[in-house]
Amino acid sequence: MKSILLVAFGGAIGSCIRYLLNKLMLWNSFPLSTWIINISGSFLIGILFAYTLKNPESKWINLFLMTGLCGGFTTFSTFSLESLRLLQNHQYQLAIFYMLSSVIVALAATFLGFVIAK
Repeated sequence: MKSILLVAFGGAIGSCIRYLLNKLMLWNSFPLSTWIINISGSFLIGILFAYTLKNPESKWINLFLMTGLCGGFTTFSTFSLESLRLLQNHQYQLAIFYMLSSVIVALAATFLGFVIAK
């Protein structure tokens, strides 16, 4: 139960931060706030991942900050971390497939959902 609460609390904070940043930044022709959120979330999860590798006893960092906060802030950070792990494990073909298919299929699914709901 403690693990679920850590993830939930971190996720709530991450989601609120994302919401506030989106409200503070103007969206013109380029979705700058989402871009900044995705890049900064990916940067943060990279730092946290390196820290947890050096300090495996800090399980709360993985749950609260990586899964919760970064997950609530942006799921793109998790995608980036999973891609990095595949590359680190020398699973290059699987990494390329995962990265390309995630972006292409997710975009297609968004379009399909939009068309169906329209």
